[in-house]
Amino acid sequence: MPSTNGKSHNISPLKTQKIFFVAQITLRILATATTLAATWIMLTTKQTQLVFGIQVDARYSYSPAFKFFAYANLVACASTVLSLFVAFILGKKAVDPTYHFYMFLHDLTMTVLLMAGCAAATAIGYVGKYGNSHTGWMAVCGYFAKFCNRATAASSLSYLGFFFYLLLTVISANTSPQIQI
Repeated sequence: MPSTNGKSHNISPLKTQKIFFVAQITLRILATATTLAATWIMLTTKQTQLVFGIQVDARYSYSPAFKFFAYANLVACASTVLSLFVAFILGKKAVDPTYHFYMFLHDLTMTVLLMAGCAAATAIGYVGKYGNSHTGWMAVCGYFAKFCNRATAASSLSYLGFFFYLLLTVISANTSPQIQI
């Protein structure tokens, strides 16, 4: 029979709270960085090409899906910066536990917003790369490779931000008094 030598393997509540605090801050900083980078890349991506003798521009603002994607990342980035300050306050002070529930709602909202933005960009990016023969839409990434590559990079960063927010949602749900996982 193995012996535990009198040591307890339970983590103290104070240590657990500290781990959650460090995880919250780290994930919020990472989410800020990835959504800011995705926003910056998307807003600054443009390319001009001659297509069949006509000069054509590719910009994010020409596609409602890419505009939604860029603005969703911008909103998520700004909200993450604000929630970072709130997380510092919640982590350092003994506050009413219902505030943790509000953080959960915030994290859940940002997760869904980023998921929707990523889905919109992925859908229009797929059509741009492969076209749709049933509707007569041709693939344009052969003409606008730089634009498509930068949009792919922005989407990848945004998916990473989505993943960070998904983890934050789980952590926030776990610290909220109304919800226990």
